Amino acid sequence: MKHEFIEKNVGLLAIFIIIAISFGGLAQITPLLFQKETTVPVDTLRPYTALEMEGRDIYIKEGCSNCHSQMIRPFRAETERYGHYSVAGEHVWEHPFLWGSKRTGPDLARVGQRYSDAWHEVHLINPRDVVPQSNMPGFPWLMDNLLTGEDTARKLEIFRDNFGVPYTDEDIAGAKEAVQGKTEMQALIAYLQSLGHAFQ
Repeated sequence: MKHEFIEKNVGLLAIFIIIAISFGGLAQITPLLFQKETTVPVDTLRPYTALEMEGRDIYIKEGCSNCHSQMIRPFRAETERYGHYSVAGEHVWEHPFLWGSKRTGPDLARVGQRYSDAWHEVHLINPRDVVPQSNMPGFPWLMDNLLTGEDTARKLEIFRDNFGVPYTDEDIAGAKEAVQGKTEMQALIAYLQSLGHAFQ
């Protein structure tokens, strides 16, 4: 079969393109399925507490990952600014992954314990009070919204049963009480303070 014949026959060309892309995809993806470090948590990884899990959901709800990444690339400029580069083992319990796709604001993968809870509270209410050049919007309503904890235990149970996160029955039983009456602000701050704990 001549190459010219394949180029002139669009259907045949499409079939060969699909076959080539399939082989390329298999060559890239298949090895990752057998690399232990991509599917096993790092030794220092711990599950989110009930309050941190609620904060994670608020992070998603408020669209924080639209402007902030949680993925430090292995480049000197990034590791000097943000800390140790991200590894697959610290994200194995994340569903969905919150790596983000751009950085309008700084990367948050290692922001935990870098600032105080009070700093985060002021920053989330009006970011320009602590970072004058910030273009981040404020989230003052988080102070007024209270958590009920009605779904918290179910969330932990889903993460345990479907994603292998090692929550105990005690964690799940105490989840509602752990978050009930707390504000969304407290939950989001707890989540932010937990980020990067595996490398602290």
